[in-house]
Amino acid sequence: MKQHFTSALSQTFGRFASKEHGKNFQKMINRTYVKAMGLDMSDFEAPESYPTLNALFTRKFRHMRKYSTDPLDMISPCDSLITECGVIEEDLALQIKGMSYSVDGVLGDGITAESKKNVHNGLFVNFYLSPRDYHRYHAPLDMQVLRAVHIPGKLYPVNIPSLKKQVNLFIENERVVLECLSSEGKRFFLILVGALNVGEMEISFEPRIRTNTVLTPSQYSYKDLYLSKGDDFGCFRMGSTIVMLCESNMVDLGISSGHNVRFGQTIARITS
Repeated sequence: MKQHFTSALSQTFGRFASKEHGKNFQKMINRTYVKAMGLDMSDFEAPESYPTLNALFTRKFRHMRKYSTDPLDMISPCDSLITECGVIEEDLALQIKGMSYSVDGVLGDGITAESKKNVHNGLFVNFYLSPRDYHRYHAPLDMQVLRAVHIPGKLYPVNIPSLKKQVNLFIENERVVLECLSSEGKRFFLILVGALNVGEMEISFEPRIRTNTVLTPSQYSYKDLYLSKGDDFGCFRMGSTIVMLCESNMVDLGISSGHNVRFGQTIARITS
């Protein structure tokens, strides 16, 4: 496939955001961004302490947030807006009210048909991370990662206006699909969806995945890769979306569309 113009634009922005612009100018860039976007920096270091705009985007907590240690509580993997959530009808989930996407399509060719069928008629949650949100993502529960699939694609914006007008946005955009199992053996997927100006999606346990760089798909399988609830496993370089797809009867959701959630907040109860 050829590089899409949205990918080229994102690479250009990424080079600017990754560059150290000199101490005083960088302070001005960081402070301007924090003020313009309305970032809440109370859990983080001061804006001027970050050497690049990307370092500010991918900031880590000074102290880890507290979250439920009950193994049956699923927590939000990120700070975000829930744009849609609910039941997957056969293999269709909502991109936004009135517009569906195919679960099989968003999972791509690197996931087997049998694995895809596991989440048919299950539950989905779309987490939208805006440019002002904390950009790192965490394990929502104790989990085993079976496979990571990188699917190159376009980098259209994923904000609400774009969700309403761009058909199959999650399928068109570049993404990384993680196939996982819960401690109870239920299958679920975390799909990291790229967006305009998201030059990279970092997967800390899989450095071979280089998003917005290579144009051919890749996939990696694991036998003994486990993440504990709350583990930090990477970040977006600016805002984007995480789609979570769960097997039927795996969880009872405690959220609804339009809710703002924070990483660590309990969003569902695992059915025992």
